[in-house]
Amino acid sequence: MPEALRLEGVSAGYGETHVLEGVVLALAAGESLSIIGRNGVGKSTLLATIMGHTTLHAGSIALAGARIEAAPPHRRSRAGLAYVPQEREIFASLTVRENLELGARPGHWTPQRVYELFPILAERLGHGGTQLSGGEQQMLAIARALLTNPTVLLMDEPTEGLAPVIVQALALVLAQLRAAGGLSIVLVEQNSRVALDFSERTVVMDKGRIVYDGASERLRKDPEFLASLVAVQ
Repeated sequence: MPEALRLEGVSAGYGETHVLEGVVLALAAGESLSIIGRNGVGKSTLLATIMGHTTLHAGSIALAGARIEAAPPHRRSRAGLAYVPQEREIFASLTVRENLELGARPGHWTPQRVYELFPILAERLGHGGTQLSGGEQQMLAIARALLTNPTVLLMDEPTEGLAPVIVQALALVLAQLRAAGGLSIVLVEQNSRVALDFSERTVVMDKGRIVYDGASERLRKDPEFLASLVAVQ
């Protein structure tokens, strides 16, 4: 079975600016992966590069064995990538129902399954995007991505700016998504506790490079080692 996602020697950035340097990363079908690191080390740029929103200077990106680095973002989405950006980017002028219907494709994830995962959305179907709390907006962004029925889901800082009780609820949802299987997930997360609890494998980035790719448990059990990785200069 082809890998869900593979990056080989990826260097990318914005225009002539290089942010990522020589990134090599593989994700198995159905595998979940967390990516952590200090602010500004390239975590969000990595997800944006996979989706085709940056300038690729070198390297290749393959989805289920097929090269996609030359494809525009909409074709990558149709090929099976879904992206929940840090800014959420829900359509504020549309209702929750309209946001969910936009881009939905047939498959395992149906509106009913999404409502079971996020019951609050079923109660807010007629509400506009601006009428939702930050937590509800994040749930909507994830639900909308799931309804495209992707093979790989990319999530960028989903707990950022949320109250601790909402972070806890969202962490439970992430655990459900992981346990459901069939979906490969890449989670960029500033909250290391959420990240390390989410997946068995964690990547630590620094200055656009991967400085650790291994067991999350090792990082959980050795906070000093984790701190040394995150503080690499």
